[in-house]
Amino acid sequence: MLLTFDRVQKSYPGGRPVLRDVSLTLDRGQTLALTGESGSGKSTLLNLAAALDTVDGGEITLDGTALSQLDDPGRAALRRSALSLVFQQFNLIPSLTVDQNLSFHARLAGCHDPEWSAHLAQRLGLSDLLQRYPENLSGGQQQRVAIGRAMAARPKLLLADEPTGNLDETASATVLDLMLSLVADTGAALLLVTHSAEIAGRLDRRVHLSGGHIA
Repeated sequence: MLLTFDRVQKSYPGGRPVLRDVSLTLDRGQTLALTGESGSGKSTLLNLAAALDTVDGGEITLDGTALSQLDDPGRAALRRSALSLVFQQFNLIPSLTVDQNLSFHARLAGCHDPEWSAHLAQRLGLSDLLQRYPENLSGGQQQRVAIGRAMAARPKLLLADEPTGNLDETASATVLDLMLSLVADTGAALLLVTHSAEIAGRLDRRVHLSGGHIA
């Protein structure tokens, strides 16, 4: 088991619950869609899985490590070594070229592999765009760079928050195909937040959040 949520609880500041006794598991290499209406706790769950926030109750275990036992530097180290994130907003660094953005996470993690980075650029259709800056790319191209940056460190877990939400139908289909292909080839697990039943249907499993509970 790669990721485990065991009776996780989380409240907003002020005490209003957002996640209530949430339990779920994700195996190595498995893909899981997380669906639910706005405000159901999807992004909160993803942030907890990414060790960007801490639980109020229960426990999250990632790759054998209980996240509650880690301090801030420990959580940052885990993010560098074990997981990567892709967001709806592409979050590329505007002052860096495509090539530099692709290698950014891997360099932080101390595992930059030029051959793997070049392979990712080729797989993602970015080989001819490596010296461009994000402002000169389409939305679909920027999201492909974001996926490549996430996969360059060969994460065990890829977390994606509405990764196709800002894309048109054609670009959305391309991005999803590439993401699923790369996680399958590398053996990474994928936890993906989406409002789309069609996208959710392409993943191995689907979990629906409602009112902070697994429905």
